[in-house]
Amino acid sequence: MKKLRFGLWYRYALCLMVLFVSVIYGAHPGFAQTAGNSMDAVLVVDVSNSMTQSDKNKVSNEAMKMFVDMTSIQANKIGVISYTDKIEREKALIQVNSEEDKNDIKAFIDSLQKGAYTDISVGVTEAVKILDAGRDPANAPIIVLLADGNNYLNKASGRTQAQSDQDLQKAVKEAKDKGYPIYTIGLNADGQLNRTTLQQIASETNGKFFETSTADRLPQILSEIFANHLKLKVVPVKSFTANGQAQEVPISIPNASVMEANISIMSPKAVEVKLFDPAGKPVAIPSDQVRLSKSSAYTMVKLVKPQQGDWKLQVKGAPKEKIDINLIFNYDLQLEAEPLQATSFKAGDVVPIKAALVSNGQPITSPDLYKQMKATLIVEDKTDNKTSEVALNNTGSGFAGSFTIPADHAYELKIKAEDTSFYRETKPLVVDASQTAGAGTTKPQQPTTTAPGEQSKPFPWLTVVGGAVLLTLLIGAGLYALALWRKANKGFIGQIAIEIVDEDTGDKSNPQYKKLSAFKGKVKLHQLLQLAPEFAETEKVIFLPGRNDTLIIENRSTCRIEKAGRVLDVSRGKELKKNDRIKISLTNVNKSVYVDYIV
Repeated sequence: MKKLRFGLWYRYALCLMVLFVSVIYGAHPGFAQTAGNSMDAVLVVDVSNSMTQSDKNKVSNEAMKMFVDMTSIQANKIGVISYTDKIEREKALIQVNSEEDKNDIKAFIDSLQKGAYTDISVGVTEAVKILDAGRDPANAPIIVLLADGNNYLNKASGRTQAQSDQDLQKAVKEAKDKGYPIYTIGLNADGQLNRTTLQQIASETNGKFFETSTADRLPQILSEIFANHLKLKVVPVKSFTANGQAQEVPISIPNASVMEANISIMSPKAVEVKLFDPAGKPVAIPSDQVRLSKSSAYTMVKLVKPQQGDWKLQVKGAPKEKIDINLIFNYDLQLEAEPLQATSFKAGDVVPIKAALVSNGQPITSPDLYKQMKATLIVEDKTDNKTSEVALNNTGSGFAGSFTIPADHAYELKIKAEDTSFYRETKPLVVDASQTAGAGTTKPQQPTTTAPGEQSKPFPWLTVVGGAVLLTLLIGAGLYALALWRKANKGFIGQIAIEIVDEDTGDKSNPQYKKLSAFKGKVKLHQLLQLAPEFAETEKVIFLPGRNDTLIIENRSTCRIEKAGRVLDVSRGKELKKNDRIKISLTNVNKSVYVDYIV
């Protein structure tokens, strides 16, 4: 009871501080904002034997690795699924915070193996579950599916095509309802592509369908998917046939707002690269500002916060080999529309429209960034279901124009601004001039003006200073309360994924995700296995919260615990870090429990 009262007091203090800040400083009217540039991506690949002919050289693996390399190290999450008629391997969403995280994901992709049979519903269903379990609401979700769209079901399992179709429809509907677009890539090397299924999956979830008869096109397709999802554009730089000598390729960085420039060099054979900055000075590859990734299908050079201007890349490839070079810029930019000033609308009203690019909430005023941009107002008539466009003026620091309401209908207004390397869209503005509603977007609170003849009152400095002192005391009290509360209620971070393997048959269960935040102090593995009697011996396998977002495992049972093939002595506790995977072999039944720690 004491802990409960203390926790309630702590939350009350925090709420009081937030309220106090709002009262003193007020709510700041802003723009209607678009989502950020981070994503939660699940890469799903069919690894059944039927794909052997479609992708003999495992170019799909190389394409997925290039997708990973293109992501920024800033709050993106990536997961990977390989499936046949069951989930063969799976890596739940992990946050990409370093090159080591990327290498970990790419190593996992390289470890994927083929298997018998295939059921496309299994891969799509699991992808939705992974996003449900680990996605960040601030990130844009995406599923990328590489498959031929065909099923080859195991007759011995008793599963029918009708059951698979029903499960696929259910998973696609869930993805659509939750806003998870699915981009499908159909591999058609043997001419057996089930185009209809893959097209429907993409169209019903607002994704996009791609088709290729050669796996060599996969890196280009993955580049287009990456760019499309983050509202970027693939900029073709140069295509040429290598002559065995260094060939010069100009790379233009258009403005100072480029966060990353991803230069992808597609070649089936290794290439050598050199880089020169706009001043003509050689730049080390790799270095703090230049990252280098290589595979059997591509070489990726990533420039981090590159200087604006004309860079030069020298590429030396094997003679007579065709080399394609593309560029994708990452921008930390959003397009925000100024809120509408009116609160009610009618036919004939002129609605002013303004929008501007922002970064971290601050307006971008760079003339170089706006120089080549064009903006359009997209008007959707919700009454007649018609769409029209109105060109906006580029002011050099934003976009401006107006919309004249043609009829007493309801409208959604969206501004789209683009140049040759990216585009951005605002969230819709609602203009409701219909007869039944009679009211539209509520305007933000405006600054109060002094009425004519009324003397302005002096600013209440004493109140503000006194409030600031009180605020400081409240913050101090809140922090002290927080420290005490944390000490008394040490909890877990993250979740674990559990798979159970029958060592006699090789059958493996689908991963079950268990959020640890519901537990305090410690949790027994037997609890996480839902107290199943056959796993009773796991009652003495205990998890404890560790320091720095780690997990401590203690084994007081007869079970054997392995990590990376090595038996661990965890009788006195062993620290598990993010993405660690352990195998727990049971003694009473011939089964093993695989545990992945996910933060």
